[in-house]
Amino acid sequence: MPRLKLRDAGEFLCSTYSHLYQLRVVALRYFTVYGPRQRPDLAIHQFTRRIYAGQPIDQFGDGTTRRDYTYIDDVIQGTMAAFQYQGPLFDIFNLGESETVQLKDLIVAIENALGKKAKINRLPEQPGDMPLTCADISKARKLLGYNPTTRLSEGLPRFIDWLLSTQKVA
Repeated sequence: MPRLKLRDAGEFLCSTYSHLYQLRVVALRYFTVYGPRQRPDLAIHQFTRRIYAGQPIDQFGDGTTRRDYTYIDDVIQGTMAAFQYQGPLFDIFNLGESETVQLKDLIVAIENALGKKAKINRLPEQPGDMPLTCADISKARKLLGYNPTTRLSEGLPRFIDWLLSTQKVA
């Protein structure tokens, strides 16, 4: 019997609860959300702080892992649309950008936005790190009207402006 992932187990519990109590439950899967007030332990936040301060960043693997970076405003739009959803009592939607970016390209984008070169501490790939995360948002587009509009090239400078104007970075 295959092992359930924690996410799958949580969604299974929500589905069961929805069925037993006839309660609407919409599970949302967020894909690498970034933007103002982002958790400081996530890569974009850490990399930006460290590059700005002239400190080295840790890059695990060769930089080819890919992520679907989703700006917070787009996630909010999808979340608000989920409140209005009138489909089945239990449903699941992916909220992402549906465009993957390699880690090494993310680092270059941060360097360009900051006007500073990163000092990269290259480390072996981390065990268990996913080589690719990408959201299929076609269902959310169709049923929620979800329409992410903020590309990384726009959202990253917004995040950096917020970080530099509101935080003690150095």
